[in-house]
Amino acid sequence: MTVNVSSLSLNPAVSPDDVDRVSVGFSLDRTRNDGFSTYLDEEVDYCILKKTPEPDVSVVILLLDFRTDLIKVRFSSEAASLLPRILFVSEENGTALNTKLLKSSEPSSDSGKNPPKTNENADGKGEKSKQSTTSSQSMVEQKHPFHKDGETYSFQFSFNISSDKQEGLYSLYFHKCVAKKGPANDQQLFSLDIDITEKNPESYLSAGEIPLPKLYISMALFFFLSGTVWIHILRKRRNDVFKIHWLMAALPFTKSLSLVFHAIDYHYISSQGFPIEGWAVVYYITHLLKGALLFITIALIGTGWAFIKHILSDKDKKIFMIVIPLQVLANVAYIIIESTEEGTTEYGLWKEILFLVDLLCCGAILFPVVWSIRHLQEASATDGKDFIGKLHTTHSIAVFPGTQSSGDVLPAAINLAKLKLFRHYYVMIVCYIYFTRIIAILIKIAVPFQWKWLYQLLDEMATLVFFVLTGYKFRPASDNPYLQLSQDDEDDLEMEAVVTTSGVMEGMKKVKKVVNGSAEPQGEWESTA
Repeated sequence: MTVNVSSLSLNPAVSPDDVDRVSVGFSLDRTRNDGFSTYLDEEVDYCILKKTPEPDVSVVILLLDFRTDLIKVRFSSEAASLLPRILFVSEENGTALNTKLLKSSEPSSDSGKNPPKTNENADGKGEKSKQSTTSSQSMVEQKHPFHKDGETYSFQFSFNISSDKQEGLYSLYFHKCVAKKGPANDQQLFSLDIDITEKNPESYLSAGEIPLPKLYISMALFFFLSGTVWIHILRKRRNDVFKIHWLMAALPFTKSLSLVFHAIDYHYISSQGFPIEGWAVVYYITHLLKGALLFITIALIGTGWAFIKHILSDKDKKIFMIVIPLQVLANVAYIIIESTEEGTTEYGLWKEILFLVDLLCCGAILFPVVWSIRHLQEASATDGKDFIGKLHTTHSIAVFPGTQSSGDVLPAAINLAKLKLFRHYYVMIVCYIYFTRIIAILIKIAVPFQWKWLYQLLDEMATLVFFVLTGYKFRPASDNPYLQLSQDDEDDLEMEAVVTTSGVMEGMKKVKKVVNGSAEPQGEWESTA
């Protein structure tokens, strides 16, 4: 990692009287994964630059000393073997400056003032080191000069990972602390240009992102194959195809195309260190289309459009008026997050917006499914009551044709089958939402940094499984669960109808068996006397 800081300036400029009041510098934090970090991510009421690095924390502090025009590099001596060596480059000769390591001991509750130090000639080359001891806790400090041009400062440093112990997830923070002066803090503005180059041995990507190009292109192939199989099913069952089936067909191909562009985008970042804007824009467009299409398809299936009813009610239309704009906003937030740095104000704001909007979208698409379940429950209860009333009033023979359009009990039973299907689909949606959202947090905490790509793998696999299960449950076929009675429950294996309550047939009943979704025209007569 190479960091080149140029044109660092403060407004107002630091005067000799304000040197002890203003602290500016960087901190380099190393963790094993992205779930746990040091106190650098926490809200603190003290200046981190003036706090002594704790022995068990892998943190390097780089503090700019405006009085001596030096950069003080501090870290715990106990963590020295776990941290890489920071090398500074002199702008005058372009060579790394080797400075003497000096050990000092400071209390953990550092007051911010440098302890008194004494000069001593440490070696024959005239390099000076300073040493002071105030407690038993040790700290290593290095000093390096930086370039000053008027009121602007510039310097460059780098580090290399030399051992397995030093491997980890590194985060670079910039800090500016202003001590209180009077009743309130003075406003101290800063400006700087910083150029950071991060490179692993074979890629510019982070260690946890190196497998992503291959992962995305592989998953794109799986989604494309699933879409191809779905198109084959639609062509084979043309008579049973609804409009929503073609909408479902567009989803895996859009998802596949989005993953292809995502893989290309990551490939260029891996090989060149920066994305190609054209490929990034195409990916963001397909990603937006995929997200909108996914939520629209789930909402349409949830409302029962084309399966139960052919028009959307006013309540259903309101859901789409809410979900579609929220999806657009969520994708805009995602694009902004992907194209901005984590330390910017916009990143934190849009990350919170994305979380909130995504939560609202996931909740909104569950409402149509709940409404359909309630509608089917009412329809099933109504159909069942009507049939029982007819039996007691007409004493006529009940007919059980193998079609959906006639009969009294069959619609009620079909509604029950649909009701079970919608409940299963509701559980599928909830499991998919929770799995893809919560697993991100669990993996972030549990796995090491180099296995961070597992989240993308499990997320894409969960999406593929969700697509396949949805297609299987709502497939266009004559034996579709929407068009037949359930074969799983014992209550649906046979239906009984009282033929008559008088005459020679009294005490007899006709037993109808359901085979392949339709009632057989012939049945058995049995006596219940």
